[in-house]
Amino acid sequence: MESPCILICSIDDKTGYCFGCGRTRDEIGSWTGYSDVERRGIMSDLPARLATMERKPRRETRRTRMSRERETG
Repeated sequence: MESPCILICSIDDKTGYCFGCGRTRDEIGSWTGYSDVERRGIMSDLPARLATMERKPRRETRRTRMSRERETG
């Protein structure tokens, strides 16, 4: 199942979006119950949501680290 999760699970109090993926708590909790079409619809909105948030994650994600290690390894 496709997921935008990058293992940074922290909700922005101002927007209600996760700093890592841009989903709301309700969307995160219901993710496995959504159809593929519903998930793709939400995922298409995520870049615009993330652009509205003032604070970005400061730590390197596991996914980013693994990608970097593959490139240099």
